[in-house]
Amino acid sequence: MFSGVSSVKLAYDEYIPPNGNKTERPLVILHGFFGSKRNWQSLSKAFMKDLGRPIYTLDLRNHGSSPHVRPMTYTHMAADVLDLCQRLSLTNISLLGHSMGGKVAMSFALNPETPPDLLKDLIVSDIAPVRAKVSADTVLHIEGMEKVEASNITSRKQANEILEEYEKDPSVRAFLLTNLNTDTKASPLKFKVPIDILKEGRPEIESFPYAPGERAWDGHTLFVKGSKSKFINWHNKPVIKQFFPETTVSELDAGHWIHAEM
Repeated sequence: MFSGVSSVKLAYDEYIPPNGNKTERPLVILHGFFGSKRNWQSLSKAFMKDLGRPIYTLDLRNHGSSPHVRPMTYTHMAADVLDLCQRLSLTNISLLGHSMGGKVAMSFALNPETPPDLLKDLIVSDIAPVRAKVSADTVLHIEGMEKVEASNITSRKQANEILEEYEKDPSVRAFLLTNLNTDTKASPLKFKVPIDILKEGRPEIESFPYAPGERAWDGHTLFVKGSKSKFINWHNKPVIKQFFPETTVSELDAGHWIHAEM
């Protein structure tokens, strides 16, 4: 537990290899904004088979099946991850985070109270350790989801039609609609995620808890950039190296959702 920071118990899925190992050298995966552990189901099964290691996918606070709670800071989200690792007695973890989850993973690595022997490898997917505005698309997505909830809709089809005004890409709309709570008979339909908390927390999501030169993590780190994405630009490379001196940066032919496109 980080001093003065309250954590919550995160929902998670586990994928355990045939040898029954649940704790040694696991890969822990953190999703991005509006994502959930469900986004990583297929890849997690493949990772477990290929690596022969346990895989844990987490729902970060205010996402998926995890608790709805303020505040939405990276230090609090990193504390949630530490709590889960300690509750499950995980050791020598590899931590993979995409987008917002990547910033959580970096915050976890850089926090001076993270046990030094807990984190073995860090993988950051298409995000940089910088303070920068979220994309205009994200702002539109929040507006669209607010419109859905205000429209008293009763079907996924209606929600999709409303979101089409805010997002033209059907695959992105499908991603956003994974958050729609269709498992209940309650009407009208609402999202599982607390739109108000996520909207309120947007300035924190745009931020980063450390300034260059303030902290560094010397462990093995891999940054993966989507060549069609602007979330990492090559001007960020010196900043990345300041925080993570042992960094390799790889570029893949993909957009921001690298794990869904490759």
